[in-house]
Amino acid sequence: MAADPSTAAARPPVRTITVGVPLESLDDPRPLERALADLAAARRRFADAGWEVQTVRAALPPLLAGVSREARAAAIGALRRIDALARNAAALVSIGPVLREDREVSGLTDWAVDLVDATESLFFSVEVARGATVRRGAASTAAAIVRALGTTQPQGLANFRFAAAAGVPAGTPFFPVAFHEGPPSLAIALESAAIVGESCREIAEGRDTADASATLAHALEQIIQPAARIGEACAHVTGRTWLGVDPSPAPGLDRSIGAAIETLSGVPFGAPGTLDACATITGGLKAIAQRTCGYAGLMLPVLEDVVLARRAIERRFSVRDLLSFSAVCGTGLDVVPLPGDIEQDELARLITDVAALSARLGKPLSARLLPVPGVRAGEPVSFDNPLLADCIALS
Repeated sequence: MAADPSTAAARPPVRTITVGVPLESLDDPRPLERALADLAAARRRFADAGWEVQTVRAALPPLLAGVSREARAAAIGALRRIDALARNAAALVSIGPVLREDREVSGLTDWAVDLVDATESLFFSVEVARGATVRRGAASTAAAIVRALGTTQPQGLANFRFAAAAGVPAGTPFFPVAFHEGPPSLAIALESAAIVGESCREIAEGRDTADASATLAHALEQIIQPAARIGEACAHVTGRTWLGVDPSPAPGLDRSIGAAIETLSGVPFGAPGTLDACATITGGLKAIAQRTCGYAGLMLPVLEDVVLARRAIERRFSVRDLLSFSAVCGTGLDVVPLPGDIEQDELARLITDVAALSARLGKPLSARLLPVPGVRAGEPVSFDNPLLADCIALS
């Protein structure tokens, strides 16, 4: 029998509490300061109820989308000050998409490098699809940014803070694609891969095979409901709109979504049957009877999941396979290690493929790609980051 979610031992960590901040000017950080105080109070409230909170985050409106090159350059000083506020509060901040038009912006690449060099806690994106429209010019710009960021910090980790966003709505609590619209808001997301794994085990053992997606939905509802009550109370007391929970089952290095998929499919991740298992889990996420937001889909973050990373080392899947799984999953290509010498045109084609899937299927997807300097396709990669698994550069 699944663990009782009312007990502290059965509760997954809260991956993020994310507030949306209606900031009108980067030079007036007072709304952000209030938001950071609200985040600190929300963290305490969850902790007092026995929940571990891994990160707190603030999403800003896309104030830099569409501004001139001069305005972007002038904003670096204000962004430094915002970064200092975030670091002092042990928080992360997303400034949203810095490009939302379908055009190539050559100066944006150098600016992105300057931003990453000048800050530590700021995340950003480029919007490469909206509705049924694929923005190929924006995808080319995003590829240029990925290529440039890949050489600015050791092991290519600057790209951890940037993604190409396709059809991602405001209010998504996950970074780097989060951004804000409307009144002040609050949303949460859970690291619930272990809950999904336990449900998949019960399904595989034949205890509940009639409707696997419904079984998964019920198990997730049991842990989402008490977390949502606390989140909604936090939103109410601070005058924020409660957006809900992004139920995407984020993994950790000790909580593998890859293992859950393998339990359900009965084969190693990447083998025939993987896509069916991914679709079943996604069906469960879509059937949750709670207020949800954001991706609300299955995550396959290769470097953040030891089973996915191990199967990559075993050459069981490629980037193209991950793209096909994205058709039934929820986030696209996330923290995917690539060869350091990958051409910009190939990066642009990968990003455009993600954008095309999003536009065709009407679902939020993103591409967070990490070219690793000095590493060729198939060679091992490792990182000076305890949250990232050893892997290989995929092709």
